[in-house]
Amino acid sequence: MSTYGGTQYDIDTLVWKDQAGGNWWLQVGGNYVGYWPSSIFSYLADSASTIMWGGEVFSPDAGQTSTHMGSGHFPNEGFAKASHIKNIQVVDSSNFLNPPSDVGLITEQNNCYNVQSDTYGDWGTYIYYGGPGNNHNCP
Repeated sequence: MSTYGGTQYDIDTLVWKDQAGGNWWLQVGGNYVGYWPSSIFSYLADSASTIMWGGEVFSPDAGQTSTHMGSGHFPNEGFAKASHIKNIQVVDSSNFLNPPSDVGLITEQNNCYNVQSDTYGDWGTYIYYGGPGNNHNCP
């Protein structure tokens, strides 16, 4: 487990479509974890048009949640403090990995949770994301 300000660990994940069978597979750390049959998807039968990376929190309460996203620290704290996803790539229809194009960042309440993205060296395209949830700057 990664620790705040300490040792960081990465795990490789891959979601891809088997062109022969049409199923969507999940690999974690190079191991096949399982698949989703294409028959259960109405819009993913052929391909995906949008891909999202990051975090999400939910609270049934009307007010803001104090649930942490990621490490519970904002993206501007950077490596070993904020949560990150690095070397983001997209699998094309020929099963080749490519950097994503037109990366858009979405945050609904940037004083509660936020996201930053860039491209750099061995990290390729990456994001830092997360936050503490309800805090003195978050309504």
